[in-house]
Amino acid sequence: MDTELLKSELNYKFVRSSGSGGQHVNKVSSKAELYFDLKNSAVFNDDEKQKLLEFFTNRLTKDGNLILACDESRSQFRNKALVTQRFIELIQEGLKENKKRIPTRIPRKAKKKRLKNKRITSEKKANRKPPKVD
Repeated sequence: MDTELLKSELNYKFVRSSGSGGQHVNKVSSKAELYFDLKNSAVFNDDEKQKLLEFFTNRLTKDGNLILACDESRSQFRNKALVTQRFIELIQEGLKENKKRIPTRIPRKAKKKRLKNKRITSEKKANRKPPKVD
């Protein structure tokens, strides 16, 4: 994956952050919003796009755009760097191959231990009952 080519396809929009902050927060647009059009991206092939579409099912808009926002810092530059880093980590996580699970057998010793504990518990409960008088 070419991160420089990927970064060239990103669009940013800077808006005013919400929350408290005094007079200055009403004047400065420090919140960074990242927009990425996954369906029209030239960076990924069809298989990778399909995998990312499945990974981002709940995060994509109807048009197939991914929108990420960051307003952690007061600095517009820092928020842009944070949201870009978060985006690249998400893409890498979405493209990661899942390991195939190899089923393992339950060890004989574990089976014996389970049955022994089961037998002890049943004997304990049987001993709680009053004896039968015929």
